[in-house]
Amino acid sequence: MSFFQLDFEKPVLELDRQIEKLESMLKPSNGTSTNPPTVAVPPFAVDQVDGLDLGAQSAAPPPPLTAAIKSQIAALRAERDAKLAQIYTSLSPWNTVRVARVPKRPQTRDYIEMICKDFCELHGDRRFGDDPAMVVGFARIGSIKVLIVGHHKGRTTQEKIACHFGCAHPEGYRKALAKMKIAEKFGLPIVTFVDTPGAYPGLGAEARGQAEAIAVNMRDMSRLKTPIVSIVIGEGGSGGALGIAVADRVAMLEHAWYSVISPEGCAAILWKTANEQTNSAAADSLKLTSRDNLRLGIVDDVIAEPLGGAHRDPKKTATALERWIIDQVHVLKGHNPSSLPQRRYERFRRLGAYSESLRA
Repeated sequence: MSFFQLDFEKPVLELDRQIEKLESMLKPSNGTSTNPPTVAVPPFAVDQVDGLDLGAQSAAPPPPLTAAIKSQIAALRAERDAKLAQIYTSLSPWNTVRVARVPKRPQTRDYIEMICKDFCELHGDRRFGDDPAMVVGFARIGSIKVLIVGHHKGRTTQEKIACHFGCAHPEGYRKALAKMKIAEKFGLPIVTFVDTPGAYPGLGAEARGQAEAIAVNMRDMSRLKTPIVSIVIGEGGSGGALGIAVADRVAMLEHAWYSVISPEGCAAILWKTANEQTNSAAADSLKLTSRDNLRLGIVDDVIAEPLGGAHRDPKKTATALERWIIDQVHVLKGHNPSSLPQRRYERFRRLGAYSESLRA
């Protein structure tokens, strides 16, 4: 089991522990035979769940006890799934942010491995260098040739430091845009995966034109005459997310978040301190969940995640994500490429529009 635990998942983790113990009872201790012994089973001496002992055993249990253990496992799994459904259907905005940051949540490279074929990564912005926080390359999704662009946070400590925890530098955004223009030249659709708490705010990044790089990306992406689809797979923070998310169709995974600022940043500005209480209040006010973004028209679709979040079943999440990408690209390829910039412009002009009436 992972060392990382969400406090609101404690009841589920306890059930997982019990299931793990019961499953270990079904395995013979010597690991050489899977046939249950004919000799009497030695007594078990640890916990019990509904009358079943959960202690260590010297051999696999006989068939009657095996059936009882399997029945108990099935009951515990059903209880765990019910608790997961109860927890994840009523997640608070702040807990949604925490789920989006779970270390085992699939990242851009994970999705590339699961849904892409013949991926060929491209490096460098031809101006300064390469940015490992921004993954760019050509690939096939299904039968469609596409350009993949996405933030990557990293898994190991060393990789996270190299990727700046998913916070891209200006060379990352310039690399992405340069390759997007190549995709436009060859008529290839662009697929972007957004997963960043924000663009890197360091002195070096600012000196090399961080704000300018993001602004140019937003301007030039709006003019590209090729289909663009974007999915917020985890965190969608501020301009760092928008730098690769000016698309014809935008979707979010169910437990991702997308906002102008992180809850901690908002809390630090409004209340001068970021703690559990202020972070939660900020998350509520920012309307950052997938449901809020869909209701406000900021995203076009919400892609459902497996029970308990994408980290519990990455392959199922990848399958749903692949299906959405293929469907959207097929629809967009039916439009005249020269009409896409105007459609994109109209989509973004609708954001934040409202009407009001005056009393006579």
